[in-house]
Order: sequence, then C-alpha cells, then structure tokens
Amino acid sequence: MNVTRSEYKDRQPQNKGYLQKVSAEQKEYAEASAHKRITENNITNTYLSTDDLLKKILGKDNLNAAFKKVKSNKGAGGIDEMEVDELLPYLRENREQLIQTIRDGKYHPNPVRRVEIPKEEKGKVRKLGIPTVVDRVIQQAISQILSPIFETQFSEYSYGFRPKRSAHDAINQCQRNVNEGYKYVVDMDLEKFFDTVSQSKLIEVLSRTIKDGRVISLIHKYLRAGVVVRHKFEETEVGVPQGGPLSPLLSNIMLNELDKELTARGHKFVRYADDSMIFCKSRKSAERTLNNIIPFIEGKLFLKVNRDKTTVARYKEVKFLGFAFYWSKGEYRVRIHPKSISKMKHKIRGLTSRSNGWGNELRANKLKQYIQGWINYFRKADMKGLMNQTDEWMRRRIRMVYWKQWKKIKTRIKMLMHFGIEKQKAYEFANTRKGYWRISCSPILSRTLNNDTLKKLGYIFFSDYYKQVRVN
Repeated sequence: MNVTRSEYKDRQPQNKGYLQKVSAEQKEYAEASAHKRITENNITNTYLSTDDLLKKILGKDNLNAAFKKVKSNKGAGGIDEMEVDELLPYLRENREQLIQTIRDGKYHPNPVRRVEIPKEEKGKVRKLGIPTVVDRVIQQAISQILSPIFETQFSEYSYGFRPKRSAHDAINQCQRNVNEGYKYVVDMDLEKFFDTVSQSKLIEVLSRTIKDGRVISLIHKYLRAGVVVRHKFEETEVGVPQGGPLSPLLSNIMLNELDKELTARGHKFVRYADDSMIFCKSRKSAERTLNNIIPFIEGKLFLKVNRDKTTVARYKEVKFLGFAFYWSKGEYRVRIHPKSISKMKHKIRGLTSRSNGWGNELRANKLKQYIQGWINYFRKADMKGLMNQTDEWMRRRIRMVYWKQWKKIKTRIKMLMHFGIEKQKAYEFANTRKGYWRISCSPILSRTLNNDTLKKLGYIFFSDYYKQVRVN
C-alpha cells in the first residue's frame, strides 16, 4: 500500500489536525484487528484494568517530563514531518483530546519512518524506525513509569540503557571475570534481534508484571503500528522498532529472560543491550555452555542465534563494545580493539580530507568534538602510546591540508614567512614539487605548523585530552 507525503501531513491522533488521518483501508484494518492483536494466544484482556498505571503515565508531571526529554533529545521528525520545535504549540492545543483518546483506548500510533544507518561491516545497515514526535512523547511517558518497575527485576550484570550504568561498567565486570580465571568466552550474537523479537512472547513477559490491560494494549499498538519505507506502508508483525524511546526498555525486558536463565544455571555473564558474553574457565566448558543455551534462546524466547558470528574464544581474541583485553603487569587489562582503531582513523581521514571544502576553524571544531567524544568513551583503555602515534599522524594530515590551501607559490612564501621562515628558505620550499603527503612531514612545515601553533589555531590532541580524563 502506497502512502503519500500529503497523507503524512494530515495525520493526527484525534482524527483531526495533522497526526492521525489515515486512509480508509488502514482505519478499517486497525479497527477490525485491534482486539484480535492484543488478545491473541489469550495473553491478556485488553479491556480489563487491574492496575492504575495508565493514570500515572498520563499524569501531568510525567507527560511534562516526557516532553522535556523529547525536546532535549531533538532528532528528526516522523512520517508526519512535524519537528520537535512544533511540538509545544501542538500539545497546548490538543493535549486534553490526546489524553482522552488514549484513555478511551482509541489512540492509534503512526507508523515509524524507516532510516538505514551503515554498520561497520561493508554493505550492512542498521534499520531504525523514527516515530512521530507526538508518539515519542507518549513512548517516553510510558518508559518513565515502567522503567522503575522493571529495574527491580533486571540483572546486576546487564548494563545497556539502564540508569547509572554504562559501557565502562560492563567492561569493568568483564575485566573482573577474566582476572578471576574465566578466560574463555562465549561471544553471543543474536541475529537481527530488534527485527525478530516475538511480539506475542514480549507481551506475555510484560503481562506478568503489568496488570493494566490498557497499557499492554497501547504498547502492542506501538509494536504493530507498521513502518513506512520509501513512502510505502509495511506491517510489523514481528520485531521491536529500534529508534523510539520505548524500544531500549522493551529489549531489556525481553533479554532479561535470558539473564535470569543464565543466572539460574550459575553462569558468569555480561550483557549490554543485545551484546552478551558468557565467561567460562575452559574451552570445553564454554562450548558446552553455548550448546546448552541455544535451545533456550531459540525454543523459549523465539530468537535466533547467529551461528556464523557467535564464537567461543580466549579473552584476548574477542571484541566487546569496541574494547579488548590483554595481559600486563600481573593482571588482565583493557585495550582498544584493532577494529575500533581502524574505525577511528577512517573518521579522522574524513575530518582532515584535503577536499571537503571546510574552513580551518570548522575543521578544528569538528576534530575537537570527535576527539573528546572518542576519548571519553575509550578512556578506560590503556592507550598512551597509541594516542601519541595517532597525534603524530593526525598532525601530519592537518599540515597537509594547510599546504594544499596555500596552493599558489606566492601564498606559500607569504605564509611560511608569517610563521617565521626566512625569505630565501621560504622561496625554495614554496617551489618544491614534492607531493602533499610527503611535504607534510618535512622539517620546515613541522617547524612552521608546530604543536603550539596548531593548538593556537584551535586544534586539540588525543594524548593531551586522554591525560585529562584517563580512568585508572
């Protein structure tokens, strides 16, 4: 079914305005199948409210907090093309009607807008689903109420998308496990996790805790809202759309079932979102663990294990969240995985490209933002030597950019003299026929654009920032 852009603009939650005016075909399908979807497999009674969670979700303070969160996160609009800046006036005008529609069980979320983000593997993409900004507020409001409830059930060894937990905490636990002698790892890969989640199983798990059928119904509607791919509507009978405020919580609720099973079996593990590692003391034990856990994952959770990517390996052979481990000074320590280093250098090459057309100030700012973000994430790792080497290479690329900008001989002479090179030397050097990369490591250019000069021009270096934020 094709859905035009003009239809997107006309959608509105209360069937007037611009968020939920659907085609007759979609409306008929939604009304005919709404009850069937929620009550399939006798999971729950949509119209039986045994708790008052919905009231809390729709409470004024909770909705205001949800709005502020969505606004601060910014982000692109959904299929209706409403932007975050348009959200406040819309909610002021339609808030009460929107709340009543949800309370009456008549609200139908919009389909998400498909966006594809390239993965590290060549040719692979991560499929994101971008909800409308109104749906993002509602999802955020649901998440804010449900998260504290489920937090009490979650494992202490899961770290992704949870308050006061981070990738660093996950890596610290991995390091502790290895230092305790668990040197073999089951590196678990769930194939297309977000795209393959069984919605019936997820609703079953949710219903054990959530006794307000209206909340279960609303969540199921979000799961089944569909996706628009290149202006074409597609149903979503399986999976959890990755990209909305609710999807991280739902994924953790689903995978907490795996966490509980691993705990019951006495395994040491670390999970961050859908990335899991199980730690064992021998290869034989790790292989047995993998063979025994696959039937549970595929037969009970209805998820698929990617056997090509799931491996049993020694600790130093695995990559987890971009990190790796090595032995040094009597203990197992953390380093950056070579693939993460290659990815970083690829990014730096783009930021210091000779032909991207950026001005020097913009380039320096973009490099600064990237370096600070990268170091803040990887600061747990031992990388002093790596950062020094990376700085030397990056400075050479920056000098190469400047030399290209000084393309004319006259300009080169002028700039070299400006930075303290005597006239004769400047004239000789400006007339060189050496290539840009070769020139970038020459003594004269290193003297002209030395480290202090580059800092004055706004550039920062990996090694300097690493020293500031290093985590021991």
